[in-house]
Amino acid sequence: MVKGDQRITNWIPYKSQKCTRIASVTPSQIQRTTARTLALAIENLPSIQGNYACVFGFPGSAPLETNATRSADGVTCATPRVELLPEIPGNDQSIPARLSVRMVNGGPEFSAANVTFYDCAALTDCGSCVSSPYPCDWCVQGHRCTHDTGENCRNDYLVNGQNRSGYSSRSGPSFCPRIRPATGFQNDQYTLVPSGMLRQVAVRVENIQPFQSRFSCAFSVDGRLERAEANLVGDLVTCSPVQFGYQALAPNATAALYVTWSDDKPLDNPGQLYVMIYKCAAMSSNCGFCLDLPPEFECGWCEKTCQVRNQCQSNERVTWLDRSSTCPNPEILRISPATGPWEGGTQISIEGINLGKTFTDISGGVVVAGHPCMALPDRYERTSKIVCQTEQIRKDRPEGIDLTGEISVNVANQFKAVSPMKFSYVDPKILKIWPTFGPKSGGTRVIIQGRYLDAGSRVTANIGQPCEIVFRNGTIIVCITSPATASEKVTVEMMFDNGRRTIDEANGQQFEYLHDPDVSAVDSFGSGQLMQGARGTPSGGSFIYVDGTLLNTVADPQMVFVYNGREYAGDCDALSDIRMQCRSPAAKVASAAFPDGRGVDRPVELEWGFRMDGVGSLKNLSRMPRFKKFELFPDPIIYNFSDPSGVKYHKSEYLFIDGENLNHAYRMEDYTVEIGMGVCNITSLSRKQLTCRPPDSEPIAKGADGRPRMGSIPEVRVSITDRLNVSIGSLSYDSPIAPFVFSTEIIVGIAVGAGILVLVLIAFFIAYRRKATESNRVLKTMQEQIDVLELQVASECKEAFAELQTDITDWTEALNTGGIPFRDYRWYVAKVLFPNSESHPTMTGEMTVDPARKHNIENGLKLFQQLLLNKTFLLTFIRTLESNRYFGMRDRVNVASLLMAVLQSDMVYCTDILKTLLTELIEKAVDSKSNPNLKLLMRRNESVAEKMLSAWLTFLLYPFLKEVAGRPLYLLYRAVQMQIEMGPVDSLTSEAKYSLSEEKLIRQKIDYKKMLIYVSCVDPEHNTQEYPVKVLDCDSITQIKEKALDVIYRNTAFSRRPRPDNLDLEWRTGQAGRTPLQDEDQTSVTESGGGGVTWRRLNTLQHYHVNDGAAFVLLPKHTNFYNLTIMSDKSDKSLQSHKSSPGISRGASPFVRGDADAEHGIKSWHLVRPHDSADPPSRDGTTKRNNKLVTEIYLTRLLTTKTTLKKFIDEMFETILRTNFGNYAFPQAIKYLFDFLDDQALHHEIQDPEVVHTWKSNSLPLRFWVNLIKNPNFVFNIHKSNSVDSCLSVIAQALMESCSTTDLKLSKDSPSSKLLFAKDITGYQQWVRQYYDDIKYHLPEVTELDFNHILVEESKAHKHDFHTRPALLELFTYAKKHIDPLMAALNADEFSERARLPSRVLQVVHLMNAEIRP
Repeated sequence: MVKGDQRITNWIPYKSQKCTRIASVTPSQIQRTTARTLALAIENLPSIQGNYACVFGFPGSAPLETNATRSADGVTCATPRVELLPEIPGNDQSIPARLSVRMVNGGPEFSAANVTFYDCAALTDCGSCVSSPYPCDWCVQGHRCTHDTGENCRNDYLVNGQNRSGYSSRSGPSFCPRIRPATGFQNDQYTLVPSGMLRQVAVRVENIQPFQSRFSCAFSVDGRLERAEANLVGDLVTCSPVQFGYQALAPNATAALYVTWSDDKPLDNPGQLYVMIYKCAAMSSNCGFCLDLPPEFECGWCEKTCQVRNQCQSNERVTWLDRSSTCPNPEILRISPATGPWEGGTQISIEGINLGKTFTDISGGVVVAGHPCMALPDRYERTSKIVCQTEQIRKDRPEGIDLTGEISVNVANQFKAVSPMKFSYVDPKILKIWPTFGPKSGGTRVIIQGRYLDAGSRVTANIGQPCEIVFRNGTIIVCITSPATASEKVTVEMMFDNGRRTIDEANGQQFEYLHDPDVSAVDSFGSGQLMQGARGTPSGGSFIYVDGTLLNTVADPQMVFVYNGREYAGDCDALSDIRMQCRSPAAKVASAAFPDGRGVDRPVELEWGFRMDGVGSLKNLSRMPRFKKFELFPDPIIYNFSDPSGVKYHKSEYLFIDGENLNHAYRMEDYTVEIGMGVCNITSLSRKQLTCRPPDSEPIAKGADGRPRMGSIPEVRVSITDRLNVSIGSLSYDSPIAPFVFSTEIIVGIAVGAGILVLVLIAFFIAYRRKATESNRVLKTMQEQIDVLELQVASECKEAFAELQTDITDWTEALNTGGIPFRDYRWYVAKVLFPNSESHPTMTGEMTVDPARKHNIENGLKLFQQLLLNKTFLLTFIRTLESNRYFGMRDRVNVASLLMAVLQSDMVYCTDILKTLLTELIEKAVDSKSNPNLKLLMRRNESVAEKMLSAWLTFLLYPFLKEVAGRPLYLLYRAVQMQIEMGPVDSLTSEAKYSLSEEKLIRQKIDYKKMLIYVSCVDPEHNTQEYPVKVLDCDSITQIKEKALDVIYRNTAFSRRPRPDNLDLEWRTGQAGRTPLQDEDQTSVTESGGGGVTWRRLNTLQHYHVNDGAAFVLLPKHTNFYNLTIMSDKSDKSLQSHKSSPGISRGASPFVRGDADAEHGIKSWHLVRPHDSADPPSRDGTTKRNNKLVTEIYLTRLLTTKTTLKKFIDEMFETILRTNFGNYAFPQAIKYLFDFLDDQALHHEIQDPEVVHTWKSNSLPLRFWVNLIKNPNFVFNIHKSNSVDSCLSVIAQALMESCSTTDLKLSKDSPSSKLLFAKDITGYQQWVRQYYDDIKYHLPEVTELDFNHILVEESKAHKHDFHTRPALLELFTYAKKHIDPLMAALNADEFSERARLPSRVLQVVHLMNAEIRP
């Protein structure tokens, strides 16, 4: 640019070496609401003709321009008009602007500077006003911030801003009227108030002026403002009492604190003082956590919840515990590990609740299996976790017998917690290792096999050097060896805490460190010959041969190459110590990776090597000079036959197959050519062609399933190793048909003959049509009906098949819930013994007797218990009862259950009685000389002994249920429940689309849609969290509530859940819209039926037109009635309104009808309506029973359900029909019982093996397992619906059939339950036979001494689980009813006379003479 350029208007001489610069702007801070003139001092401003302009640029707004006037040192200009300035953002007090100077007619800017527009009025409190960086003052009486006190605050009390020019005696926030914390504030910031409590809050005030009066307090909680009057005394402001509270389930909520004066003018709150409202119950769920809360919360334990003292209604039964108290009812929830070596040193983690407030409370109080365990103070977590270290115990037990016992914690010598799970002192054994060798560079993955390898808390392995453990369970440990210093054999050694173990000496296995392998040469096939170097294709699988030394020292060698930063591996197999065969790795490589498109001449070169455990020298051979890089060629391309329709005709002796890249990495032997069921022998392979010799005759075609397919042209398939398999067309051995040329004579003859034939056919057709017109009309009508039927049948079959193929893994993962809800031992036994009683007196201890006779009755029951513990009396008592023909089945079952409840504390005696009674039963059956009677033994539950046997198994198999069989049983129940809920279930009839029971199967098509809704539950436990719930739009409202409760309370036992009948379901349709949903209300659809009956359908989500993803809330049921006149299916207008925005409150809910409707001829139905020929068609399109066609087509659903559940049924049957359970020993009670039955058969010389087989089946599977399969609610705290019950009954029936020794005879009239498992029964029967044989021949014998020891431990563990007094009282009523024959039998017995039993019985009767009201 030159000076003479006419375009230059603002020229600055270069000699000055200065640019135009705005040195200052006065003022640089401008009150936004005031117009000001700005003075801009500008250095080196050029002197030019024209007018200057000031340009104000604001963020996000168009620039504003004002005229400027030249001054001595720069320019002056006015600020833009106030109304043109942009608004200051809501949370700010100023807005920046860029001020620049330029010419009015445009052109470049000379210079620019920053200015600020502020607004003091945006500041609403004194502190922020006077602390502002702008010249703002606070008018106390006017309660406002201003830039002009003369105009806005005349005669007012001022606090000047810190940035106000000039002297002021009251400047800064320290002179503002404000509040300060008073006594009771925590950290000078907040004061604590329990939720629901009435509390006064007091604060101190500063700088209060005489004109400030009429103080009040305000608290902002949950969006609402609570106000209270306040009194000022001195410098203390005290607020009137306010009841603080909040609705959320959070541990605490913050209430903002405001102190105002005269018309809601708040004092400054510089410390942000507030009130913290808290709920003790939300901060702690158990006593230990409650008492461990900080003392300022003043929380204590009130029976079952954490409360402040004033909220605890203390009385004689309820005591409030403060921080100095010790929590009762300590509980152990988890222990880890569950096993440890007998040498000790195991650090057991014990987690639970109420486990002491301090370490002193539990120090010295931890006992593990009867031995002390030293608690570690540095690992102790107050109230919730104890870590203790076991001591060495004496190993005075036989080999293989472990010491197992419970863990107990004594808390402050007042309370004791006992673990529900057991800890075992075990003797870990190392039995075997594999491999037994590896390179001395380490890295070998060694598998160590043994017993109890999961014992202990700190386990290390040493194989000459430390071996890093990467996996561990009870039988296997996997570790990675470390480098060794020399090639040598070493012993495998492990430390289980303080226990040192080496491999079993009898095994003699050692691990040998060998010299590292080395690779000398690598060859692979290319262009039909063996070539030096490694090569392959993206599909991999080509053979590569490796030469070297010690190649067999690695158990699992692999070849690897690196492509795009990722490592790919292929397996190798050591043929000898000097030869190894590898398969090239497969990799994901795009075709564009090859430079010339096909990579023929320029393969992709990759770095490669071998994974040989820890041998690092072989990891990258491509860096060694003697090895080339791995050559990656493109995959072979095989072209399809070019013949029409892809069918090639076999014309020559050889078949030629064209392609590309055929021999770059593969041998001829790697290719296989199949023609149908035959093979085409390959004779040559080149880069672009493969030649093979087909069979002499046409092979049979092969179907997609690999089976022969007659009548089809065989398909030609080319396979390359096991990686590529393509079809290139079909090969036909037939010759192509050549075109035939007709002569003129032949054509004329054919035409004449055809014409005559047409005339004859026309004449015949006219005659026939006249006679068949009516028949055709009838046939057409029938055909149309058949077509409709076929379409419906095909639709149902297609749907069933699709369901059959559904991958059940989509919902198998959902079965692994947060835990299995086992019932404890007491309630489990009570459910089996007294299934029809929810709270039997043996559980509650309730016994109503005359108070005047209570002492005598107590003494009488003690004597009667002593009589029952006399074998002679008890056997005589049972025989006497059973000899009475009026002593029915129900009485036999009740007496047996009561006796087992009484005898449970002495299982040795109980077992002796049971064996005696069973021996008598067998003798009675043998004496009848009837083989059918022998097989019916213990089948019909006709005797007290048989019921006692059931209870005996119930007692002794509970540990087996919890540790082994309970899980597959629970998974089977859950699988059945979930499969049923995948389809519609009739809420009233319990019929389901998916069922194993024909009686409970919906035999019609139900249109439904799967939905996902979100349900929250208003209770303290769930904190209004929304839970996704899978439902069907045809579900009734009660079913929706049940499914929601299953999801929300999935980790809660069923008995502790709220009942659906006690809850209301609300559909939340907006901020205020609430629609209560009910099974029946005024919107329910009603239809007239035959016989004057009106049918009313239960409401569903479809009825309410609920959309997918809707939100619902479960609330406690309200007692008020509802009024709702909307949501009727009869009104399209109301329907549309409901879909868009119902906006209905709880006060406008449908009116719920009662059960009295049945008295007025109104009957309810859900999905399946009972047959009524007079019923009109359904308005909502639901098919009713009278509208269905062939209901038998729906029986395929039984097979669909059975196939889906087959895995879980097999797992359950397999668990209860096998004898090996890994670390868990086989139940000794079963072995003892079966040996007893075998001995009885041998004693009575019973030669028929089917008899003993039947005895065993009747005593265990049919008596015990069938009962639990049909009633899983005996074992688990769950709800068993009628639909689930019907399916479980079919499964139990299948188990019963499996125990039969005869073949299952079936016909077309057989029940569907038998037909369903017809093909499986044979396999199950084999399982049962093998199970009985394994118990008899492969399990060690259980001696009387060993079994009695088990029985004694069982009695000790559950000695006080039942209240025996009510059971004795009820047993005595039976004795009293049969007193005459009982006394006669006792007097006739010699042993009874010797023991003076008759007189002792009379003594009991005398003491129990009073009126008894059981």
